[in-house]
Amino acid sequence: MPKLFYTPPTRKQFDELKNRAIDIWNTYDNEFGYADEKINKIKDIENIQDNFMYMVAMFDIDNQAKLAMSLTEETRLSVRQRMVDGGVDERYIVF
Repeated sequence: MPKLFYTPPTRKQFDELKNRAIDIWNTYDNEFGYADEKINKIKDIENIQDNFMYMVAMFDIDNQAKLAMSLTEETRLSVRQRMVDGGVDERYIVF
């Protein structure tokens, strides 16, 4: 069973990813409340268990790439390590 995947990152990494994820959701057309729905799911999320990866998983591969490009190298590596630990084939990881 993966251990790192369910291990919270540093507070700094968590907050960085959370803020960048919200930034991406804010670029969406919110006519039907889609962006608000996603933002509301993560705005008060806590840095526990796999919530770090939950925010990543909310995005399709293209938006995961946007997210990755907006993060520091340290936070990107933290996401990548958790993806590998969770069983994602490294060929499909954009972080």
